[in-house]
Amino acid sequence: MEAFEEAIVLIKKLSGGGAPVTHQGRHYRVNRVEPSPVAAPPVWTGSNGRESLAATGRVADGWLPGHAADWLSERYRASRPVVDEVAAAVGRDPREIRTVCNLPGRITEQPLAATRDADGRWIGGSVDQWVEELTGAVLEHDASGFVLFSEGGGAQHIDALARWGREIVPAVREAVAEENG
Repeated sequence: MEAFEEAIVLIKKLSGGGAPVTHQGRHYRVNRVEPSPVAAPPVWTGSNGRESLAATGRVADGWLPGHAADWLSERYRASRPVVDEVAAAVGRDPREIRTVCNLPGRITEQPLAATRDADGRWIGGSVDQWVEELTGAVLEHDASGFVLFSEGGGAQHIDALARWGREIVPAVREAVAEENG
């Protein structure tokens, strides 16, 4: 786990220009390497275990909860506080560590009687049900974004992606903007 955390630190040191980097870590060593003139993209983790969640809190920019865990799942409720507590302990604002959730589910023409299965996992629903759910995730749980994938784990059908991009995403953005208005 130490190598994981050290790698994130080193990636950040080696991006965005500046003076040559020397790093004599426990797992990685570089001597006067010129950093990339372009900043690296934010470093996100898919941490699940306590140690990797703690590393996320100390050094990562974002977190994708594993196993399609969302803001209402037990996995999320047990994991996000670890990220937040460790971030605060090292002087970081936990809100700086963004969360994007992977959401399996289908977009239906008609509302579903239940949008979650017996285990509480999101299964989808109508456009309005998606908008309500995702807006609540942003406003009440600080979700920063969402990745849509099919219930079977593969790519979504092109029609579902079109509805996602044309109907759901703009409606969520509008609802969040109105609320934060």
